[in-house]
Amino acid sequence: MSRRILVPVDAAPQSETALEHAADVYPEATIVLLHVLDPRSWISSDEFGDMLYADDVEKAEQEATDELLEKMTELADELDVTTETVKLMGRPAHTIVEYAGDGENDIDGIVMGSHGRTGLDRIFLGSVAESVTRRSPVPVTIVH
Repeated sequence: MSRRILVPVDAAPQSETALEHAADVYPEATIVLLHVLDPRSWISSDEFGDMLYADDVEKAEQEATDELLEKMTELADELDVTTETVKLMGRPAHTIVEYAGDGENDIDGIVMGSHGRTGLDRIFLGSVAESVTRRSPVPVTIVH
């Protein structure tokens, strides 16, 4: 059975580094490129608790995601690795761990980039890479 390596991607350069690392270490594996759309960027509430939905923001995010996955697939082709793309919606760390843990996806490991935030930035913004590493049911490699 061929290995399947999950590479969560976003628009940061660390995603390309993670893909390059995965291609180098697992050249025979299928690389699953996953992008998680976080609906909190287009759904919010006002001071009265009414939900606000920004259709134009969601459409822009969807288009940006499609472009990102296309760009990453082209890079994977240059690196001569087989890829699949997955686009999901949710909180990034939770969704990545959930996808990796779903036996139907048959994920053997995760390779992901880290923004390398420290101090207050890490506390306030959180660390997707750290959260995934702590909760993942499969081995995780973090690249900078």
